[in-house]
Amino acid sequence: MLITRVVTWSDITDDKRAWTTFAWLGALIALCDGLNRVGFVKWFADGIAPHMSGYSPRVAMIILLAIFFVAHYFFASVDAYPSALLPVILLTGAAIPGIPVKVFALLLCMELGIMGIITPFADAASPIYANSGYLPAKDYWRLGTIFGALFLISFLSIAVPWASLLWGK
Repeated sequence: MLITRVVTWSDITDDKRAWTTFAWLGALIALCDGLNRVGFVKWFADGIAPHMSGYSPRVAMIILLAIFFVAHYFFASVDAYPSALLPVILLTGAAIPGIPVKVFALLLCMELGIMGIITPFADAASPIYANSGYLPAKDYWRLGTIFGALFLISFLSIAVPWASLLWGK
């Protein structure tokens, strides 16, 4: 587009919000990778696993799904988050007798679809909306928390019973 002069270099450099979005995404993905490299993910898994013994498979699955959802507040984009935490939660669930791993994996993946609204960096589109200036940051966080809670409650009250029917428990 530069070569054909559809846009000028000035057009590109003048769009400060776009450059802010690129810098934000790059920093957040690097942060998520750094958390994985310094052992935060392993520490997180080691902290969850001992507390899961003694629960029924359904209750343990609900707790792990809630942890997976809420932990997204502390991680960058929906691209980096699953690679860092999904294996940890999945392995923790697989270690609990009675949890159907395939169904649990599907529920974890389904849950990724409802996380995109909760923070200004939750998915690829969120920084674009957050940096557009149409919604103040305070409102983005407040509404993200409200809708995140509604989505999580709906997910846990509809998807988990439905999945329980699939695995017959």
